[in-house]
Amino acid sequence: MYDLLVVGAGPYGLSIASHAAAAGLSLRVFGRPMASWRDHMPRGMFLKSEPWASDLSDPEGRLGLAAYCAERGMEARHGAPVPVEVFASYGLWFARHSVPEVDERMIAGVRPCPGGFEALTEDGETVRARTVALAVGVMPFTEIPAALRGLDPAYASHSSHHGDLDRFRGKDVTVVGGGQAALETAALLAEQGTRVRVVARAPQLSWNDVPPPWERPWWQSARAPHSGLGPGWRNWFYAERPGAFRRLPGPTRARIATTALGPAGAWWVRDRVEPSVPLLLGHEITAAYGTGGGVRLELLDRSGGSATLETGHVIAATGFRPTRERLGLLPADVRADLAVSPDGSPCVGREFESSRPGLFLAGLVTASAFGPAMRFVHGASFTARTLVRGVRRRLRTGAAPLSVPGARERQEVLGAAGR
Repeated sequence: MYDLLVVGAGPYGLSIASHAAAAGLSLRVFGRPMASWRDHMPRGMFLKSEPWASDLSDPEGRLGLAAYCAERGMEARHGAPVPVEVFASYGLWFARHSVPEVDERMIAGVRPCPGGFEALTEDGETVRARTVALAVGVMPFTEIPAALRGLDPAYASHSSHHGDLDRFRGKDVTVVGGGQAALETAALLAEQGTRVRVVARAPQLSWNDVPPPWERPWWQSARAPHSGLGPGWRNWFYAERPGAFRRLPGPTRARIATTALGPAGAWWVRDRVEPSVPLLLGHEITAAYGTGGGVRLELLDRSGGSATLETGHVIAATGFRPTRERLGLLPADVRADLAVSPDGSPCVGREFESSRPGLFLAGLVTASAFGPAMRFVHGASFTARTLVRGVRRRLRTGAAPLSVPGARERQEVLGAAGR
């Protein structure tokens, strides 16, 4: 039986594995490395985060994005967006240098067993470990507006379902959403000759400013310090103090996790959108119907006026909702017994352990506990260090008990999450 099973091989999973291996834990890592960036983002996309805020985490801090770029004669410069393809290649390089062999098979399910947990691979092998870290990324949590959920997938999809937009060349597409995913997707579609428009509920789009220079007068830095989530003291707190964020009251954390750093386009995509992509702002889709060759959308504007729009395909760039029920790798009874935060995401303790002893969670699903940093690669460093410390503590206390935590134990977890 292994000490730790890491499910997921994106930035969080690979960072956790790197720290666990350095700590001498016996572990297995499953998943296609950097799958979200390799398989679910179209060619031509860029990272929104700064290069220096996009490092995966190894204990010695030697394997950052800048080191990878320098080895290949490239430069990771502040204010210069990094192509998704470069970032995906960097993640593979990181895995080769810092992580034990990654098994690219997918895990079909994880369930408790005597002494810990057992995972079933897609081809039927069973692997047992005393602890598990679920670093499943964002794909299980895709959120599509209710009005679109009844449509045939041929006519409606989530933006993360597309690693290639070529199928839409010369066609008509409506992108729903006002954030970076929506705006960059629309820009790429327009640039390849697709007839595209953006529909968003917000009355106007938000755009991030060009980041201030890295070197600047001290008083400017003191007023708005750089951080992994953008300049300013509020962003600095979210980015650099996730442990302190967790000590905020539970409702406050949940509110910040869902509202901070809301939908906005990167400064470098603005000039690609505004001149060439029609924007239908202040409109919400109330109903959608298949027409045999496309989709008819019924829209409602902020003044109560209605409109109808016909399109060939709808791409919902409407984010992710990391609720307990969407952790489909876990059996229904285990999911149902996990303590939850006010937003429906599972509670985690100060070292990312869920209310099921030995089951650790990482990434977006922990944003309501540790803040907005968990929505970005930047949060992987704090997560890896802290979670592996928690795994080592759990291993010292003995094997995870088989019984599901009772109501009193769940209440203690909820209370700890609010402290």
